[in-house]
Amino acid sequence: MRAQQAVAAPGRRPFGRMLASLSVRNYRLYFWGYAVSVAGTWMQSLALAFLVLRLTGSGSDLGLATAARFLPFVVLGPVGGLIADRYDKRRLLYVTQSSSALIAVLFALLTALDVINVGMVIGLSLALGSLTVFDNPARQSLIGELVPREQLANAVTLNSVSVNLARVFGSAAGGALVAAVGLTTCFALNALSFAAVIASLAMMRTSEVDAARRPPRGKGQIREGLRYTRRTPALLLPLLMLTVTGMMAYEFPVTLPLVARGAFHGGAGTYGAMATLMAVGAVVGGLVSASRGNRRAVSLAWAGIGWGLAILAAAVAPNLGWELVALPFVGYAAITFNSLSKTAMQLAADPSMRGRVMALWAMAWGGTTVIGGPLVGWMAQQFGSRWSLVAGGVPTLALGLLMWPSLRRIDTAAASRTAPAPAGPVAEGSPAT
Repeated sequence: MRAQQAVAAPGRRPFGRMLASLSVRNYRLYFWGYAVSVAGTWMQSLALAFLVLRLTGSGSDLGLATAARFLPFVVLGPVGGLIADRYDKRRLLYVTQSSSALIAVLFALLTALDVINVGMVIGLSLALGSLTVFDNPARQSLIGELVPREQLANAVTLNSVSVNLARVFGSAAGGALVAAVGLTTCFALNALSFAAVIASLAMMRTSEVDAARRPPRGKGQIREGLRYTRRTPALLLPLLMLTVTGMMAYEFPVTLPLVARGAFHGGAGTYGAMATLMAVGAVVGGLVSASRGNRRAVSLAWAGIGWGLAILAAAVAPNLGWELVALPFVGYAAITFNSLSKTAMQLAADPSMRGRVMALWAMAWGGTTVIGGPLVGWMAQQFGSRWSLVAGGVPTLALGLLMWPSLRRIDTAAASRTAPAPAGPVAEGSPAT
């Protein structure tokens, strides 16, 4: 049934390849619903950053508040993946999305009443992170149930594009709203944005969802997922790269406000412009990545090298003008790296393991902020805001260079497995061909 829904997918034209998975109705609903919600989430992220800076003015406190959002990934991440494998993903998302909306309402009320403090921000961020532990693997692995396997890579990449499109609008709108009417409006609009996801989930046709086989209850299923990932190089190497880059390089909710304020003496408007231009580059990078059919493992190394160089260029930009020139390249490389790693892990994982594998992806990409957020915030406070970018650019560049040989070996092994078997020797006396 689902394969029949994809017949309208465009052919070989580049633009058609970019949008191929949007021909599937259920995925199209998912795409637009989450685009609206993520725009609200970025409004809230910007508002939270400036709320903490308004309350304390401390880069370290901003890092701690950001880390609180991701601490549950470290504690509960594998459990969230197992739950996503075990239960109906759409029902799970109804619960996590509606509960996240309630937390946004609490942020809005506490801010409007002017009774919020850093302790409350950290507590609510912990609650939101606990919900995201279950939301993220369910949301990521649901994509594989909405589209045919041959369109999975395109769907994963377009999902990253939608996140960054939402970041463009969310960051721009959030910066304007903070400057014009204050923080409360950003929290309230984020609460409303969750309605789009809930509506999109309700409108999906259940008959066209190719639900993965759910593993029966049993002992050791979390350890089974860890062992499966450890013994699969096509999963393990991207996961290692994600762990380092997620910890040090992808701390932009911490680094960009600090650089906007410290290096360029700006405020919410400056941060909004920086985040928007980085997201514009990410959208372009995502569309380019979505149009490519060849997905070699070694491409992840090249993406890491390019990303590291782009971050370092942003770190040494002499003024805001040059910073705004560098940031689109940072966004382009970041989404390329992100989509390549996510696609590699989705395609390499067995469908029955996909929730647990994507939980590890979420731990590596977001959970490491528990360490990275406070660390880059501390570095900015001690050595200057630009060093928070240097701390991400150097290891990302080095990792791309170091992992290149191993990733190339994965490509070589994959090519040998798919190569046609050589013809056997010609029997004596048979006619030559």
